[in-house]
Amino acid sequence: MKQIAIITFILTLFTLSSFMPQQKKKVIFFGDSITEAGVKPGGYITRITELATKEGSAAKYDFVGAGIGGNKVYDLYLRLEDDVLSKTPDVVVIYIGVNDVWHKRSYGTGTDANKFEGFYNALIKKIQAQGAKIILCTPAVIGERTDFSNELDGDLNLYSNMIRNIARKNNLPLVDLRAAFLDYNKQYNKENKESGILTSDRVHLNDKGNQFVADEMWKALKQL
Repeated sequence: MKQIAIITFILTLFTLSSFMPQQKKKVIFFGDSITEAGVKPGGYITRITELATKEGSAAKYDFVGAGIGGNKVYDLYLRLEDDVLSKTPDVVVIYIGVNDVWHKRSYGTGTDANKFEGFYNALIKKIQAQGAKIILCTPAVIGERTDFSNELDGDLNLYSNMIRNIARKNNLPLVDLRAAFLDYNKQYNKENKESGILTSDRVHLNDKGNQFVADEMWKALKQL
């Protein structure tokens, strides 16, 4: 009788657990104005939700945007606790670097390469200490010309290579938007335009750009 009671108890627990609401995987997208716009209608985060819905997996995720315009890697480090860690994410997508390069030329307030790498590594260390998984992204473009005549291509390539190396050393998934945007522009930007292919103004995403980033990030998220 005792064995039957135990079996009945186990079956009851199994039945009850099947009716319990599924724990969603919280994904926080951490970045600058590109990510801030990502939660708006047509933004890349909104489009990731749409992709998940089409594939029948939207109920498994809670997608959260944590982007602030003008942010650089140091800004992310300063607000990491309040905007990310306090929300106990399962996954953090780090998408930063454009302003670290762009603002050096436009405002003189960018981030030197050694400091960029240091703060980027510090972000990873703190996020991993809390147990969240991480996806890294390279900054895509500051100008869409494909012949490397965009003014800041050199620095953007340098910082992207740093992120690639960080991903490799830490065995982290990488969404290499820098490489992906260049490949796309080589195929579709035959007139070598500065913008208008995947961006509206050389940096911020247009409709195609938002969909492109959503597709690339969704591929990585599904692998976790």
